[in-house]
Amino acid sequence: MTLLIFLAVLLASMAIGMPISFALLISAMALMLQMDLFDAQIIAQNMMNGADNFSLMAIPFFLLAGELMNAGGLSRRIIHCALTFFGHLRGGLGYVGIAAAAILASLSGSAVADTAALAVLLLPMMRKAGYDENRSAGLLAAGGIIAPVIPPSIAFIVFGVTAGVSITQLFIAGIVPGMLMALGLVVTWTVLCRKTDIEVIPRASWGERLSAARDGAWALVMPVIIIGGLRFGVFTPTEAGVVAAVYAFVVGTAVYRELSFKSLYQVLLSAGKMTAVVMFLVSAAMVSAWLITVANLPGQLSDMLRPLLGQPMLLMLVLMVVILVVGTTLDFIPSVLILTPVLMPLIKQAGIDPVYFGVLFIMGNSIGLITPPVGVVLNAVCSVGGLRMERVVVGMLPFILADVAVLLLLVAFPAIVLVPLHWFY
Repeated sequence: MTLLIFLAVLLASMAIGMPISFALLISAMALMLQMDLFDAQIIAQNMMNGADNFSLMAIPFFLLAGELMNAGGLSRRIIHCALTFFGHLRGGLGYVGIAAAAILASLSGSAVADTAALAVLLLPMMRKAGYDENRSAGLLAAGGIIAPVIPPSIAFIVFGVTAGVSITQLFIAGIVPGMLMALGLVVTWTVLCRKTDIEVIPRASWGERLSAARDGAWALVMPVIIIGGLRFGVFTPTEAGVVAAVYAFVVGTAVYRELSFKSLYQVLLSAGKMTAVVMFLVSAAMVSAWLITVANLPGQLSDMLRPLLGQPMLLMLVLMVVILVVGTTLDFIPSVLILTPVLMPLIKQAGIDPVYFGVLFIMGNSIGLITPPVGVVLNAVCSVGGLRMERVVVGMLPFILADVAVLLLLVAFPAIVLVPLHWFY
């Protein structure tokens, strides 16, 4: 009964257009009234406790780093570097988009910011070269959702804090799955481009390639600093966010000199707004998480799925299907915040590695970013390109299937995630 009340109030609140953070608070209040536990102090205390976490300080810094990279010219140089190496291939601009998406993912961890940067620069070029604009937009959107999987990832920070799992281990475990997502897009794009007649960009000379690589070297070395620092214990994930932001600021102002102090105000304002949205969501979700535990909703779910506890692979398959379905109607961060406290006790009972589950959990939720009607990355690429969502969805369908195929591969072979994790960490 408590589960039905929670879901009914949450979905009804969202249906009338209420912001998801307030919908979470309303559904939490409904649970409190049903259990005769209503107390405003409980709400305030849990909201304060939800935001009072040192690891969450990484979120504003990584968001700021992403904004600084876009304003400081780092993102543009990464795309230009990829263009000189892959632009001459059949469907070359698509490969440029995938390569740039993977590199940008290792810098900012924000799917929306990465997708917007890719779409602004590449979509007009792809349209001019004769590419199908809906399929091109679908590819760029599918490339953008690599960002939550490849470190540094804001999603891993939120999941790690909520689930009590090592954020550093999540970061390292996400490298191989993120690269597999990029590889899946490469294979799918290659098949789709085989029979198309698309204008090919002239091959860049090695001199031009080396010049582009030198120009983008300051941007390309940033992932090495972040991942290397985490791997060898030089800094924590929170400190890595500070390093990324400071590095992007210094390069944008002193090296590339494209980031002026006048534009810095808008960068800080944009990062501050996004941080406020994420942190308020986390705070509101912590109230629901506390009540979910008090109401024993994980226990109720465990009773429903008890026959699967002895079959971890089948349980993971069922959970991934549930996550993919939820992702079509619920935004990314709320989905992570709501489902994590419900599913983690079940995962521990089944003996599934929490880091492995976290990586697949974030991958499943990432796919929700490009599925209608809520998908924020899908909406972002449609807005930038001035395209109709239903047509972009059709063009994006092969790439969604590729991402789902990678997810199923990791369900079937957990060693793909766990072996590199144990080797690196």
